Amino acid sequence: MEIIMLTTGNQLKAARALAAMDQGELARRAGVNINTISAMEKKGGDMLTSGLDKIRAVMTVLEQEGIEFLNHGQPGVRLVGKRGQ
Repeated sequence: MEIIMLTTGNQLKAARALAAMDQGELARRAGVNINTISAMEKKGGDMLTSGLDKIRAVMTVLEQEGIEFLNHGQPGVRLVGKRGQ
């Protein structure tokens, strides 16, 4: 079973844009500092180096907003609708 994860800064930035969420809101809802989100996005196409707990917290918030993370050969995202709808 393949585990799909948030892996790059560009993937995070795209996911956040699809969720129509600014860095501050994402940070607040994920329980991380806004500087963490900013630093993650500044990684661009490089792999994220934040702790797994922070990455998972950010992913959870974005998934609740209907974001699906894709890793079919390269990181991506798509909007599939909010969970529970």
